[in-house]
Amino acid sequence: MSTTRREFFGQAAGSAILGGLPVATSLFGEVPIEQGAAPQADMSWVAKLKAKHKAVLDVPEVDSGFGVFRATIWQQQYSGALGVSPKDINSVLVLRHNGIFLAMQQRFWDEYEIGKTHNVIHPATGKQTTRNPALMSSSRPGDEAPPQFDSFALDKFLAAGGIALGCSLAMDLIIVRSVVVPKDKISEDAARKKALSMLVPGVIMQPSGIFAAIRAQEAGCSYVRAS
Repeated sequence: MSTTRREFFGQAAGSAILGGLPVATSLFGEVPIEQGAAPQADMSWVAKLKAKHKAVLDVPEVDSGFGVFRATIWQQQYSGALGVSPKDINSVLVLRHNGIFLAMQQRFWDEYEIGKTHNVIHPATGKQTTRNPALMSSSRPGDEAPPQFDSFALDKFLAAGGIALGCSLAMDLIIVRSVVVPKDKISEDAARKKALSMLVPGVIMQPSGIFAAIRAQEAGCSYVRAS
């Protein structure tokens, strides 16, 4: 079957998001090859990577939140199977491409109906859900999450010292231009400010997810494709 023009550009756009490459201006507006935000990016997280055991988990898809859960699960397994102390483990999450949705608070998911429009599947029930699976808790009404999910949630991961990095390219192309601007009919600048105000507190934005994953590996983290 031949690839249609629309499918071709859709695939090209996806590749650009994944690779941090420029996208055709007719589709998304100008995206500079060299990200001007790089010198201003918060890189303080790198200095925290001092533990003996370090891993960066690459999460490019929502995948029912499993990519986020794995950032805590491997730490628990290292502690249980190898007797490693939590202080000797660093876990880094990179939320990029569609995985950027996991970095958004539940109020963003509710306002823009992310669960419905992206057919998000509940990790425990196997049914479609309107909840951000990365934030599920057994104590949160409507989540329908078993107790073991409580320690896996993104906010709990951050509170325990985990590092979560967000992709600025995905924020601009997927969240701002594809979700907020079309629905709210506002400028990109206004949409970006609104979107950033709805980030899960503690998520650190980086020039791109690929940038973040490479930088973490340079700092000694083992790479894991987690979703």
